Amino acid sequence: MGDLQQRVHGLRLADDVLAGGDLIRPALRELRSAVRLYREGAHTGGVGRELLRQIGELAQIAGWIASDAGQLAEAERIYRLGLSAARQAEDHTLAGNLAGSLAYQLSNTSREVEGLGLARAALDGAGSDAPPKARALYLDRVAWAHTKAGGVENAQHAMRALGEAGQALAEDGEGTESPAWLYWVDAGELQVMESRVYTELRRPLRAVPLLRDVLSRYDATHTREMALYLSWLAVAYADANEPEEAAATAERVMRLSADVASERTAERVRVVLARLEDFRDVPEVRALLENVA
Repeated sequence: MGDLQQRVHGLRLADDVLAGGDLIRPALRELRSAVRLYREGAHTGGVGRELLRQIGELAQIAGWIASDAGQLAEAERIYRLGLSAARQAEDHTLAGNLAGSLAYQLSNTSREVEGLGLARAALDGAGSDAPPKARALYLDRVAWAHTKAGGVENAQHAMRALGEAGQALAEDGEGTESPAWLYWVDAGELQVMESRVYTELRRPLRAVPLLRDVLSRYDATHTREMALYLSWLAVAYADANEPEEAAATAERVMRLSADVASERTAERVRVVLARLEDFRDVPEVRALLENVA
């Protein structure tokens, strides 16, 4: 069991520096092996629950990897498998992570109503006993789901959820225990989500300073995330009527993402280029657009 835990965590760490296209095969292989071990073996109650928990954790990272690789139907199937395993293991915090991960995918793939409902259910289902980091993560996903749903009322709900996420994270301390899979949730990650929400809501005067601050401190080895966050900065610059800065930032996005096997970064490049079309008359923008035509 300990060996499986190490392999699951190894996949998480690998996802920090590699893209979905690079990891999808080993992730699916590990998941199939774990499911087969559970179904074909004989386990005591405690061992069985722990194995179900590991399947749930493995499904969350495997689903995330599949989504990043552009295999959305496969990712949804994997997330739902993991959600079932987490519920059977009675691990409500893990179930919330799986539901929230699927909600995030739905919100980003034109299924905003489903995404919002599932993000809210993930938060409510985890309950008030969930670790502060987990509640902060679920609230961030609720904020994003409201943002993608659109409209003034949803924008207000998104801002409220961002504030509540910050309050939840502030409750985390030395005496607070969190699952290992929450290692990456910190104030910087909440700042990233806040800046993305502001960008999506077309509030560049708030988004640009946040994104520049995040990027100034970000680990350069995390190429995919660097490209993704720069893509939001490029859009925010365009919204702020700074097309030259937007073009320069977009060029960095394309350079970083050129060798990254991630459908998410590819989609963000398309979004940035489409936004820059409004500034085609600006020489720097025109040169960039003609170079990729």
